[in-house]
Amino acid sequence: MNEPIVLGIESSCDETGVGIVRGTELLGHRVASSVDEHARFGGVIPEVASRAHLEAIVPTLDGALAEAGMTVDDVDAIAVTSGPGLMGALLVGIAAAKALALAHDKPLYGVNHLVAHVAVDQLEHGRLDERVGALLVSGGHTEILLIDDIATDVTMLGTTLDDAAGEAFDKVARLLGLPYPGGPHIDRAAQAGDGAAIPFPRGLTRGRDMERHRWDFSFSGLKSAVARHVQGAELAGASVNVADVAASFQDAVCDVLTAKTVDACREHGVETLLVGGGVAANGRLRALIEERAAAAGLTVRVPRPNLCTDNGAMVAALGAEVVRRGLPPSSLDLAADSSLPVTTIVA
Repeated sequence: MNEPIVLGIESSCDETGVGIVRGTELLGHRVASSVDEHARFGGVIPEVASRAHLEAIVPTLDGALAEAGMTVDDVDAIAVTSGPGLMGALLVGIAAAKALALAHDKPLYGVNHLVAHVAVDQLEHGRLDERVGALLVSGGHTEILLIDDIATDVTMLGTTLDDAAGEAFDKVARLLGLPYPGGPHIDRAAQAGDGAAIPFPRGLTRGRDMERHRWDFSFSGLKSAVARHVQGAELAGASVNVADVAASFQDAVCDVLTAKTVDACREHGVETLLVGGGVAANGRLRALIEERAAAAGLTVRVPRPNLCTDNGAMVAALGAEVVRRGLPPSSLDLAADSSLPVTTIVA
């Protein structure tokens, strides 16, 4: 069987992405980010993001097709993120995908943004042909997943009860006077700090919390602890050691993420762990997950940083797996679902 060529469109938040994939081979890849437009607000503004997608979708599509040396007529299917994400942003990508599918008579597949973050690793490390565990960490999502089949069988083992890890990074960066988005700035500041300097709490890791929420996360208490530390220093007239606070906060987040994920993988007998999402680019997280996975006998797969953040290649990669299995396409009345559950892989 010839590998399907799939064009993928991503517009769930503040990146407009178009990718073209043949099986597990990346042919074309373009991303336009509106992050600079949101920076002065300290977070993503949905209406601003939606307007940015409208402006970026056509040139991003043209760039990806040019890189692949193709036209839309050359692809076998169109895949698009149908959720989860910001409703207005999702609608822009879905409208574009529907127009392309209708105009060029191509099947349309609305796919899950979170599962796409797992599928994209196949473009770098080959197919996921066995059961794997996955940790997804981004500005909007923090989940531990069990993947029995990337196109048909995904189970959520744990999720965050409040802030996502990336959201916590952004909020703590604001407390420390660091720019948005906070993740890269905290990662850089932490390199000059001591991760053991401040004993910040590890949420849901003790007593009955571990009984009820063994693989769930909570970062709101950690965020509050950082705020109290910063406010206490300011009230005392002392300067805040930004490097130590950043390092201690980052270590608290990464400690919980890695410990719970490795525990979940061991409990479910998986031998491979995939890490995806924008926070997967964090240096401390990568180092600690490698260390703990190795001690547990797990193989770790992490895509390169530009495939960890939101992009169209990940949508195309998941679409290619769906097409390869012969699953039925979505209808042209496909709707956006801002809270699409991870267990719904194709809408």
